[in-house]
Amino acid sequence: MKLLCQRLALGLAAGLSVALAQLPENAWTPKPRARGYPWMSLAQWNARHDAMLQRAREGQVDLLFLGDSITEGWGGNAVWQKHYSRRNAANFGIGGDTTQNVLWRIENGALVGIAPKAVVLLIGTNNLGLHQDSPENVVKGVAAILESLRRREPQARVLLLGIFPRDAQPGTRHRRDIAEINGRLAGLADGQQVRFLDLGAKFLNADGTLPREIMPDYLHLSERGYSLWAEAMEPVLAEMLSAGK
Repeated sequence: MKLLCQRLALGLAAGLSVALAQLPENAWTPKPRARGYPWMSLAQWNARHDAMLQRAREGQVDLLFLGDSITEGWGGNAVWQKHYSRRNAANFGIGGDTTQNVLWRIENGALVGIAPKAVVLLIGTNNLGLHQDSPENVVKGVAAILESLRRREPQARVLLLGIFPRDAQPGTRHRRDIAEINGRLAGLADGQQVRFLDLGAKFLNADGTLPREIMPDYLHLSERGYSLWAEAMEPVLAEMLSAGK
């Protein structure tokens, strides 16, 4: 089993290395938060990163969630308590983060002290909404994160999630970009060490509209939205955690 994992990791590494070799540098260079936002100052961002460093030093993390405010929004809500409190889970989501910010956090100690069996990665929507990055650069930023996770946590299986839908109506620029990105993200998965899962349809009405009861601001999830996320992800996540035993 150890040899198989090593071979899978090497195969994934080769694919990611090819992708990274074609990157413009700014797509994957680790970057700390460069400026504050109305909802979070630079000092607050750094304090949250420091808190995650401390959590990592405590160890005992079998399941790690990495991402932005959508991940951070799990908080300690009832859905989290039901599905993840018994699984030694840690939430390393920070609102406003981009792929570059998450990569910087990984490269600056966020994983030191832990060896998760599974990592749930959801990132990229802020690259679109806050920085107007191209879909290509968003995908390359995610590839860089996967490469960093592979090097630092070779034992971990990664559940790579497609970016969730945003905006009330279908057909917007964000919706088109997300569809393109998710199509490309699927190509970063090998089906073993990295699994890809697109849950977008779970949140939408049949006509493609996004209901307020799922995402009140058409971006962030309600508790009902988190329930849908957890339930849809559970079969794959349970399999990944079991394989990591």
